Amino acid sequence: MSRFPQRVFLEGAEPDPRFTLANERTFLAWIRTALALIAGGVALEALAIPLRPELRLAAAVVLLMLGLAVPPFAWFGWCAAERALRRTEPLPATRLGLVLAAGVGIVAVLVVVGMLVP
Repeated sequence: MSRFPQRVFLEGAEPDPRFTLANERTFLAWIRTALALIAGGVALEALAIPLRPELRLAAAVVLLMLGLAVPPFAWFGWCAAERALRRTEPLPATRLGLVLAAGVGIVAVLVVVGMLVP
């Protein structure tokens, strides 16, 4: 049986299915996060929230860019974790947390400034 991506599944031994399924759930959680970021960016512009237009647009663009960046990070993170599980190596650290924290922080600042500045 051929499994995708082969470069992951051809390595090491089959891990406990619970770990593989947990890795898949984590991947799907990141995808849901991406969808939420995209929805937030679209909603910010579509609902025309009463903020300074340039700051609202900037915040929406940051959310959309984050939503665009998360899926590839999630995919490569899933591959790295699955490979580590198959090799019985320590799981790699996520590279996504800091990027998301910084991006969401920037959006929060843009929205607050957009609300306070006439």
